[in-house]
Amino acid sequence: MTTTAPVMAPAIIDTTVHAVEHVAEGVVSLVLRRADGRDFPAWGPGAHIDVHLGEDLVRQYSLCSAPSDLSTLRIGVLRVPDSRGGSKHVHQELAVGSSLAVSAPRNNFPLADSRKYLFLAGGIGITPIIPMIEAAEAAGREWTLHYGGRSRSTMAFADALVARYGEERVRILAEDTEGRMDLQGILGMPRAHMQVYACGPGGMLSAVEDFCMGWPPGALHTERFVADALGAGANSEPFEVELARTGGTVTVDTNQTILEAVEQVGARVLSSCRAGLCGTCETRIVSGEPEHRDAVLTREDKESGEIMLVCVSRAAAGCSRLVLDL
Repeated sequence: MTTTAPVMAPAIIDTTVHAVEHVAEGVVSLVLRRADGRDFPAWGPGAHIDVHLGEDLVRQYSLCSAPSDLSTLRIGVLRVPDSRGGSKHVHQELAVGSSLAVSAPRNNFPLADSRKYLFLAGGIGITPIIPMIEAAEAAGREWTLHYGGRSRSTMAFADALVARYGEERVRILAEDTEGRMDLQGILGMPRAHMQVYACGPGGMLSAVEDFCMGWPPGALHTERFVADALGAGANSEPFEVELARTGGTVTVDTNQTILEAVEQVGARVLSSCRAGLCGTCETRIVSGEPEHRDAVLTREDKESGEIMLVCVSRAAAGCSRLVLDL
């Protein structure tokens, strides 16, 4: 069959770990500088980078430094008990002076211009919110942050945020002393001209989505650090994928992803995380109904049925064929 044109791989930037700081219980902050001494490419609030931690070990981390200072990039990494290798490597292997290859910043969670912002963060979900707050403050916009966590000691950057912006706008909610975030009280009344940005655990974000059902379309923006868990009705049956640009057809087996299947027949798809987290493999759907399993696309994107992430998503139950722009 005829293959698609080669796709350029994401640019790799060689960096050096300039600083390591333990910013909370189980959370380490890394400050990176380019090995060649140049500035990093420009980026905006909500961006992340791919961090290459070893052979076939690539993880995505949100940037929590200031976009106005391109001499360094900062990420915050939570030590996950059941780590697949990424956070364990960062916490145990990296130190000042370590070499680290990263991608140029990419953004699946951009900050839209608005008069007012409501920021919601849970745990390590604070990282992409920090540059958003800086941008809103610099633009003179009205904003409030509600930041929840298991305990104050586990909440990275909490004290620095309160010291910089004050308790009136930075509301710290530690579960062990104050209970969980009151999403009903925070989101129960839709407000005009306000954008809601939320990042944190899947359960928190699902609740935020439910409470925002009555808000104007497009008001809510979320970012997940893990893809959604699949329900009992998730489809695992084999199905066919037709490659619209090449004319080929491939069968995607039960224990195979679309990405793996099309790569086996020579199609080239730009990809990175292969876990539904980075958005690199976003592909246009020509026809067919997908079952979305990623943590990147918005509810509006998924309901449109126009795009999907082929590294994790499949055909929906009852759909035997997807036609994709590949």
